[in-house]
Amino acid sequence: MALLKLAKNLFLSSIILILALCLIFSTSTQTEEVDEPYVDEGCTSIIVGKQASFDGSTMTSHSCDSSTDRTWINIAPHQKHKSGEMCKLYFEAKRTTGPDDPDRLDRGEIPQVLETYAYINTAYPCMNEHQLAIGETTFGGKRELRSQEGLIDCPELYRLVLERAKTAREAIRIADELTKKYGYVDSGECFTFADPHETWHFEILGPGKGKKGAVWAAVRIPGDHVGVSANASRIRQIDLSDKDNYMASDNVFSLAEEMGWWDSKSGKPFEFCYAYASRRSMGSRRREWRVLSIIAPSLYLDSNGENFPFSVKAEKKLSMKDVLDIFRNTYQDTPYDMTKTLTTVNRKGETVKSPVASPFLNRDLMGLLKISRERTICCPRATYLQITQSRSWLPDAIGGIVWLGYDNPATTPHTPFYCGITQMPESYRVDGRRGFRRDCAWWAFRRVSQLAQFRWQLMSQDIEKVWKKIEEKTFADQAEMEEEALRLYKQNPRKAREFLTKYCHDIANKAVKAYWKLGDDLWGKYTRYF
Repeated sequence: MALLKLAKNLFLSSIILILALCLIFSTSTQTEEVDEPYVDEGCTSIIVGKQASFDGSTMTSHSCDSSTDRTWINIAPHQKHKSGEMCKLYFEAKRTTGPDDPDRLDRGEIPQVLETYAYINTAYPCMNEHQLAIGETTFGGKRELRSQEGLIDCPELYRLVLERAKTAREAIRIADELTKKYGYVDSGECFTFADPHETWHFEILGPGKGKKGAVWAAVRIPGDHVGVSANASRIRQIDLSDKDNYMASDNVFSLAEEMGWWDSKSGKPFEFCYAYASRRSMGSRRREWRVLSIIAPSLYLDSNGENFPFSVKAEKKLSMKDVLDIFRNTYQDTPYDMTKTLTTVNRKGETVKSPVASPFLNRDLMGLLKISRERTICCPRATYLQITQSRSWLPDAIGGIVWLGYDNPATTPHTPFYCGITQMPESYRVDGRRGFRRDCAWWAFRRVSQLAQFRWQLMSQDIEKVWKKIEEKTFADQAEMEEEALRLYKQNPRKAREFLTKYCHDIANKAVKAYWKLGDDLWGKYTRYF
């Protein structure tokens, strides 16, 4: 018995040691990228219509599940431009070290408009001063469609439409005009648009090698529905006679025929996702199933299905917190919970979850423990998660909110940044992808999420106490704070913006400070198990 107990203890120590080594190496962006075999399953977006939300807001979102995207965020200001001025476009703006990165590479330039709108400039810019918001997921599409004949990639298209559009429909029209004239040079992408009144699901791909332009389609999410995008094309049949609910590029049918992917004379309906992409990825389909099943459980959707309803009617109205809870989902209480077999016997002889059981084990540990991998909605390699709210009954500066949390959503508080603020907190404007920095907000949260892998079952509980306290206080104070902001706005919009900026900075800075302390506390408390 003594030898058996010693063997068990040695095995547990080995597991923890492996986790510790994984923690050390996970600080290297390069190692994470090589270790991740499902590079096409990078992001998730949930879109909520106006009548589907608890308060009448529209919502979109983006879990930026990339190990390489930048961590710095700033506010790009509203600007007036001179006639004849040009707008520069850049390669990989989502991976620069700052807004004036001296190493960023120019791709080219296009004519500038006379006025550009302010926007919150995340790795994929997310909301402008008119409450127009965008979420994103990459679905890749057929390789034959990738073109190098042009100037505009996905993040730059985000920027351009937020600078120039006030509504989702206008954003789609501008995206069409820009890519038709200057060319789209990226893989297949889904943009999930939300303005204060409407939500749209927009998918775009290149026009093919050697061609300039794009092919795209867009579908409006009904007001009482919720949609999802999870790295797979979702648009099937489109009815362009229904202009209220469908839009598409001029070549949406002809390009598929030209490439031999659809025959209009075959009698088979045109389906965008099968003509230009695929529905093979189970990691994408499983996330779609989970999101839509939570929203509409009475549909009893098949978890192994290939196609689900494009959007579902919400069976209960959703708050922002409800959407955030979905992003924290790891398939708990389903057959796909990766921790269900990670059990041990405690001193009382009871079978319980192992202290190191985590839904975020890396590939090596899953292989060692013979666990089948599931691509969960909650992602440990997220750079950030944003959930936006656009609210038509408030002035834009107050009505538009980006709820943002760095790194793994399961370990991070999400705090508000109103679209009327004038600047992000200083530590949020620092990029952390080049190495550990104490002046970078992302590292405060990243360190905690990685430390949690030592003993997830216990440490995640300690972490939850901290993020839940921050979020609950923010939710409790929101109505009173916005009432004061609205009072100030009616008197002097500039003072209201200053008030909102200070408010957002105070919450974010307190969260960062709390997480630096939390990281120290976790290290001191749990390393004694070695």
